[in-house]
Amino acid sequence: MRLLDAAVAEVTASGFDRLTVRLVATRAGVATATAYDYFGSKEHMLTEVFYRRLTAVPVPVMDEHMTLVERVQAVMGPMALVVADERELGGGVTTSMLSHDPHVEALREQIGALVLARVEDCLAGQCPDAARGLALAFVGALTTAGMGLLAYRDIAPLLRGLASGLMESP
Repeated sequence: MRLLDAAVAEVTASGFDRLTVRLVATRAGVATATAYDYFGSKEHMLTEVFYRRLTAVPVPVMDEHMTLVERVQAVMGPMALVVADERELGGGVTTSMLSHDPHVEALREQIGALVLARVEDCLAGQCPDAARGLALAFVGALTTAGMGLLAYRDIAPLLRGLASGLMESP
């Protein structure tokens, strides 16, 4: 969608603080009112970008010889990288996801459900507590990376270690 592509380009060029729906609409070549028909806020736009990118990450085929830890890394590693090379977008998504905008709240729930479902699926119903813990850790790691305190590329190895610890504990 042109508006979402324009939102990514605008946040990259201007930063989150200067991002407005009006600037995105101008960049996309549509009327501001049209942009507001689709997105109620800049936070809604950026959260939608993140959600669409997450849903576009293919679910890897699991080899029967893969350990549970390898499965977790195969699923969560690519999801951790959806904004890895886009510093301004990553920071903007982090801020946006905390918004009280009702559209963002709905997307936040969908994102949480998506992450948990993917982790549960890769664990094939084993270790349900570990799945919830890994989903929580993933969201926390994304938030930490969005604040610039962790590299997105470091999330998968950290989660691999956490998964190993969670699944080896009694």
